Amino acid sequence: MKNILTLLTLCLCIGFLSAQDAPKEAVDNTTSDGPVMEFNDIVVDYGTIKQNSEPFRVFNFTNTGTEPLVIKHAKGSCGCTVPTYPKEPILPGESNEVKVRYDTKRIGKFTKTVTLTTNEDVGKRVLTIKGEVLKPEAEPAAVPLSEPSILNGGN
Repeated sequence: MKNILTLLTLCLCIGFLSAQDAPKEAVDNTTSDGPVMEFNDIVVDYGTIKQNSEPFRVFNFTNTGTEPLVIKHAKGSCGCTVPTYPKEPILPGESNEVKVRYDTKRIGKFTKTVTLTTNEDVGKRVLTIKGEVLKPEAEPAAVPLSEPSILNGGN
């Protein structure tokens, strides 16, 4: 019985060692063919801004793929969010930007999206802008004229 256990243990060890030497399946570490749009950030925070502040923000990207990237269309989630994008193909390795204009006359918190339709395998990309537009501060009340002043004839 002792010899059988020793023989079985020996067989398991040999099988284990030979399995480690077996060739491993190849792993594909190459990038996929075609265009690939890689953004620095897909969310831009305007922060807390005053009403009618600078309306433009920029999303920078690079084509890290192997073929030219084409943005076919860009659409804001509402009329207050208007994107501008490059119409010409972006070659592999080149960078460009999508510029977004938000209507900063609208008061309150906001979160809006821009959907890009591209020639990538994923087809669509979604970018987000967010922030808060503050109500303008109230103008101080006029100087009261009940006390004597040079404005009401007093000294």
